[in-house]
This record gives sequence, C-alpha cells and structure tokens, in this order.
Amino acid sequence: MTQSNAHDPNMKIVSVSRFVPAPANEIFDLLADPKKHAVIDGSGSVKSALESAPQRLALGATFGMSMKIVAPYRITNTVVEFVESKQIAWQHFGGHIWRYILEPTESGTTVTEQFSYATSRHPLGMKLFGYVSRNERSIHKTLANLAAYFGAKN
Repeated sequence: MTQSNAHDPNMKIVSVSRFVPAPANEIFDLLADPKKHAVIDGSGSVKSALESAPQRLALGATFGMSMKIVAPYRITNTVVEFVESKQIAWQHFGGHIWRYILEPTESGTTVTEQFSYATSRHPLGMKLFGYVSRNERSIHKTLANLAAYFGAKN
C-alpha cells in the first residue's frame, strides 16, 4: 500500500493518492456508477443513489444521492469533469468538487481523490467548521475501501 497526501491551503485542495490493485477502467466503471458510491464511501454519509440517477455517469450528468450527516437529506451533483478511465469529478450547489484521477501502473492503478474547495461558496467556512480536515480523513477511508473492494489487504 502506497499512500500520499497533501493539503494545499493556497489552492484550497486536499489530495490523497493510493495504489489500487486493479485496472483503471474497472475502477473508473465503479466510480461512474452512482449506485456503487455508498460501497466505497469513507465518510459514512453516502447512503444510496436516488432511483433517478443514471446507470453510468457522463459529463454534464446529474445524479441525486440520499445522504445523512446527523439528519437524512438529499443532494444533487453534476459531473463537471469526465475523461474515460482517467478522471471524473462532480460538484453540487455548495460549489466544492470531489475528483478522482486514475494513473495506470504496471500492476494496478494509482488513484488520487481530491476535495477542492476553491470553488466553494464558503471556502473559509469549510475550513473553520472542520469540513476540510474531516474530508481528508474520509478520503483516506474511501481509498482504503476502494482498494479493499478490488482485493487489496489494508
């Protein structure tokens, strides 16, 4: 397990990378299926995709998720970056972006998950209320879940 992380407060981005023992296209297929997001979610807040969610995401696609942080709620995301088997990102009304970057290696894929709050409507609030550090911890758990999904031992 190789893992690295960085938090660049100037760019307002948290970035964590981890090796996953699977081909990039298989990992991307999982990430592009909103119905599987709850399987790998490290935050514990993603419960399920709404029935209206597409089978597979594409650039510009919107998908709703049932969530729970203290109380249940629903959120709609829009795919804002999409490069088949390489990169996918989505954003909701708060403006921040969740991004996955896949880099194939000889024996699997280095997966980088990023939480970018540069485009957030309230970047200072994100930091002051602890969302940035909580999201960094959740990213580590999500990447561990993703690696485990593809058979890696933690």
